[in-house]
Amino acid sequence: MRVRVPFMDEVRFDSRVVGYTLRGSRYLNITNRCTLRCAFCPKFNGEWTVRDYNLRLRGEEPATDDIVVAVGDPDEIDEVVFCGLGEPTLRLYTLIDVAARLRGEVPRVRVNTDGLANLVYGRDVTPDFEDIVQSLSVSLNAQDEATYNRHCRPLLPGAYDAVLDFARRAREFVPEVTLTAIDGLPGVDIDACRKIADDLGVGFRRRVLGVVG
Repeated sequence: MRVRVPFMDEVRFDSRVVGYTLRGSRYLNITNRCTLRCAFCPKFNGEWTVRDYNLRLRGEEPATDDIVVAVGDPDEIDEVVFCGLGEPTLRLYTLIDVAARLRGEVPRVRVNTDGLANLVYGRDVTPDFEDIVQSLSVSLNAQDEATYNRHCRPLLPGAYDAVLDFARRAREFVPEVTLTAIDGLPGVDIDACRKIADDLGVGFRRRVLGVVG
């Protein structure tokens, strides 16, 4: 059944912003939990606001039905993006459920991820995205493991190699896979990051330090 609610810039449940709009894309804020503790992340520096949207989720994380409602009217958006201030694949099965419900209803579904879901779940999750996720934006953020660990401060060992493996595997199931890196982080070589993406056969996007959303 097609979701149809009046279009709003943001949708709140119990004062929590679950859906918000940036440049025609509908962002879904489904968790604040993270696999990383990035030194450059606003929330680890006490800032939970992105473009005037307060994305801090207090209490229980939003339910599946609430997330679907937060999409709003599909005709009003260019894409749905699982993002927010947290790692959406930490709620992988909720993400998959919502994306499956949106199949054929929204122009495109994108997931912004740190690329560590395979490491977290102990299996290759990329086939789960087939036919329901059209785009993955994967945070590479560094050209080598030492630089990555310095800035991203992963909780799990082997994180950097896991990101590369995730992107490599995802190519088979997701039409558009893009690695991203932030220009302005000390020691990060953007050209080297771009070459990694080229070697993997995926896209690359340069981000700018301090520009969120």
